[in-house]
Amino acid sequence: MSISDIQTAASAGDTDIRGAPRSFDRIELERLARLDFVLTDIDDTLTTSGRLPAVAYEALERLQAAGLKVIPITGRPAGWCDLIARLWPVDAVVGENGAFYFACEPAGGMTRVFHKPDADRRTDRMRLDGLSRTILERVPRARISADQPFREADLAIDFAEDGDLLTEAEITRIVACFEAAGAVAKVSSIHVNGWYGQYDKLVMTRRLLADRYGVVMDTASDRIAFVGDSPNDAPMFAYFDNSIAVANFADFAHLSPDQPKWITVQSGGQGFATVAEAILRAKGA
Repeated sequence: MSISDIQTAASAGDTDIRGAPRSFDRIELERLARLDFVLTDIDDTLTTSGRLPAVAYEALERLQAAGLKVIPITGRPAGWCDLIARLWPVDAVVGENGAFYFACEPAGGMTRVFHKPDADRRTDRMRLDGLSRTILERVPRARISADQPFREADLAIDFAEDGDLLTEAEITRIVACFEAAGAVAKVSSIHVNGWYGQYDKLVMTRRLLADRYGVVMDTASDRIAFVGDSPNDAPMFAYFDNSIAVANFADFAHLSPDQPKWITVQSGGQGFATVAEAILRAKGA
């Protein structure tokens, strides 16, 4: 689906074209008023052109101040997520596409829950280190993500963040290298992330909500919204009726196996801020 197809279908309220999302402008306030949790991707959802704009950070702060639980669900590494959990106005963070969740405790200290035990992650790291050499040989313009040293469980191949933008064919070859080695591969707006293990953003979100809030996701999905922008958000888009993409999702819609239910007119951080404002208005905050 082209960008123009997504935008046309959304503005018309059409959901028949490959499940095209509806315009967020049409969402019912009653739906937003029921929300208790706002889950959000970070890169190109909260950020714009690689930076976190004040309007997006303020939106996080206002949502939390209004009593909503705010939880980034990101592909970013453990090192970043430790900082985010400590310093941002959020309640927890899921990182490396579901490898773990971190949460700062009110009395101090950090709770860290990983999908795999330490020994398994060490074994996976050795396998991924070998696979990284294979990928760089087979896709010469590919490069290891600059944030790789801060990762615990996956391998991130950069195709858009630092350096030349790789072609879709090159991205496809990177994915194929991961899958040929038996790894899971997910495409974000900037990286291809690969790991060993049957987990994703949705699996760890389910565990986080049960562990920390006693929420059984299957019976509480109407209380949860998710905002994202790229194919690695597909499990969240598919599961949540309140799944929302910011406008730049249209760039990657054809690569996503599942589509969001709604899409904003605005891109990146401004799109997220628009979603937050609508939620706050619906809840009378």
